[in-house]
Amino acid sequence: MDHPAVISDRVTFNGTVTQLSLLVDGTLWWPEISQRSFKVDKEVLGFVADGSKIKLKTILEIGDGCSCTGESIAKLIRHDVVFEPSSEESHKLWCHKLGELIDSLGRPKKLFVFVNPFGGKKSGINIFNDEVKPLLQDSQVQFTLQETKHQLHAKEIVASLDVSKYDGIVCVSGDGILAEVVNGLLEREDWDKAIKTPLGVVPAGTGNGMAKSLLDSVGDPCVVANAVLAIIRGHKQPVDVATITQGETKFFSILMLAWGLVADIDIESEKYRWMGSARIDFYALCRMFRLRHYTGRVCFVPAPAFEAYGEPTSYPGISTSKGSISDQIDVEPVNLQRPCYQGPEVNLENLSWRVISGPFISVWLHNVPWGAENTMAAPDAKFSDGYLDLIIMKDCPKLPLLSLMSKLNNGDHVKSPYVTYLKVKAFILEPGPRSEEQEKEGIIDADGEVLARGKGSYQCEKKALMTYDKLQIAVDQGLATFFTPV
Repeated sequence: MDHPAVISDRVTFNGTVTQLSLLVDGTLWWPEISQRSFKVDKEVLGFVADGSKIKLKTILEIGDGCSCTGESIAKLIRHDVVFEPSSEESHKLWCHKLGELIDSLGRPKKLFVFVNPFGGKKSGINIFNDEVKPLLQDSQVQFTLQETKHQLHAKEIVASLDVSKYDGIVCVSGDGILAEVVNGLLEREDWDKAIKTPLGVVPAGTGNGMAKSLLDSVGDPCVVANAVLAIIRGHKQPVDVATITQGETKFFSILMLAWGLVADIDIESEKYRWMGSARIDFYALCRMFRLRHYTGRVCFVPAPAFEAYGEPTSYPGISTSKGSISDQIDVEPVNLQRPCYQGPEVNLENLSWRVISGPFISVWLHNVPWGAENTMAAPDAKFSDGYLDLIIMKDCPKLPLLSLMSKLNNGDHVKSPYVTYLKVKAFILEPGPRSEEQEKEGIIDADGEVLARGKGSYQCEKKALMTYDKLQIAVDQGLATFFTPV
C-alpha cells in the first residue's frame, strides 16, 4: 500500500537502522517494525533535539489501569521515543517538519494555571507538580502558576488579568475555582472578549462535576492525565452559562443550582470534611432518615416537548430581595449598572411560563450531566443546547428514596415515578421554609458554593451572596468556551 510521506529517512532506532516516515495524515510510521506508529495529534506531546538525536515526548495508553469500581480502564503513561536521523541536514528537516505539524494543530502555547491547595484532599499542589507539570513541559507549554490563597482569590485575579497573553486558563481544583473564574471574566468591562478565553479543568476537588462531564462525553475516565491531555490537544467546546439574578445581584453558573435535599447534603456535609468524599454518602443517609420538605414554588419556561409539565402561569417577575444585599456579603456584588455582562438578551415576560408548587424534597437545576464524579444528576444534559435540566422530587417514601439515590451514579434516578425531569429555558425559584419546622428555612447552592442561607439553616450566621428569597435564572447558549477531549 502506498503511504505518501512528508519526510522519510533511514534512522537509527534502538540500535537498528530502519525506515521512519512522517506521513501526510500526521502518522509517524516505522514500516519495518511491526505495529509501530504514532498519531502525532493524539500521541505525540512534543519533541526535543538532543545532540544528533531527536527525542519524541509521547503519551500512550496501557490497559492495566483500575477504576474506583475495580473495572479495568486505559491508563496514560509518558514515554520517550528516541531516534537519530541519517544526517545533520536530515535532522534539521525532521525538526522543522515535526514543529510545523505540531504548530498546525492549534494547541495552546501559554496557560495561566490556578491551583487550589485547599480543595478536596488538599493535594492540589502535589497533583500539579507530579502529574500536570510534567505533561505541560513535555508539550512545551509555558505556564504561569497561581495558588489560590482564599475564597474568591481566583475571581479577583481574573478580573484584572491580561488574558490576551494566554491561550487559556486552567483550574487544578474542584468546581468552585472554575465558577470563580467564569464570574471574574463576566464581571470585566471587556467581558465579551474575556469570556472567549478557553477554560480547562483538572480534577483536584471533592466533586469535579465539570471535569467528569467533559471527559465522560467521550468515554474517558475522570483522571488527571486525561484532563491535562484534553487541554494540551486544544480542542474546544462551547458551554452554556446561566445567569442567576436577585435584585441588583448576579451570579454566573456553569454547573448547577440546588435547593432542598441535594443542597443540604452538599453544604451541611462540610462538617464531615475529614471523611473525604465519603462525607457525601454518609450525610445523605443521615438526611434521608430525617427527611425535610420545603414549601415554595418553581416557575419555568419549558423547552419544546416539555410544555405539559406544571400549570400555566404569568411571568412571576423579580423584585428586589428582602434585606440589604450589602448587609449579606463582604465582597462587592455584580451590580446591574456596571459595564459588565448583563445576562442573556431575552424578554422573559413574553414567554410561556408554567408553575409547580411545593412542598418539595429537592429541586435541582443542571447545566451538565455530572454534578460530581459519582453523580450523574442530569443524563440528558448537553453542554450548549441553551437549556437547563430540571430535576424535581416532591414526595417519596424512604425506601424508594434510598433506591433512587443509589442510582445517581448512572442517571437512572430520573426514571423514578417520584422524579420529574424536564428541560427549561428560564426558571424562577421561590423558596419557602420547611414544612415540618416553619421557623427554619433552607440553603441554595450554586456550583458547590452557598448562594443563600435561610434563617435557622446550617451556619446561617455566615454571609452569603444572596438572600433566601425569589431568584431568577436564564441561559445564554454557548457563552463560555472549554477545552474538551475532542
